[in-house]
Amino acid sequence: MLGKIRQKLLTQQQPEEFKRVELLCPICDRPIPDSQKDAHHFIPKSKGGKATEYLHRICHRQIHALFTETQLARELNTAEAIKERQEIQKFIAWVKNKPNHFYQRSSKSNLIRR
Repeated sequence: MLGKIRQKLLTQQQPEEFKRVELLCPICDRPIPDSQKDAHHFIPKSKGGKATEYLHRICHRQIHALFTETQLARELNTAEAIKERQEIQKFIAWVKNKPNHFYQRSSKSNLIRR
């Protein structure tokens, strides 16, 4: 996630043509409102990842609730790979019917806690 100051600076530096473009979440394919924009490292920073992509906050939190950083680094380092997993497909089917600004806290999966 970006810090508030850095996020404000990035918003101010972007030309107007970039501000009008609506970002689509690569996980749920819905437009991302600015209030729900989270930067996600498909390869976690702790595993050497640098590149980020914007996701809905709820999608981002769900990914980290379902999968470990090792799983994300080794097998699930693209949006397509994540979307193929059955656990996230159930979530996507559920969240598609929600408004774009919808957010609900996620809890860790029991599979990760073990």
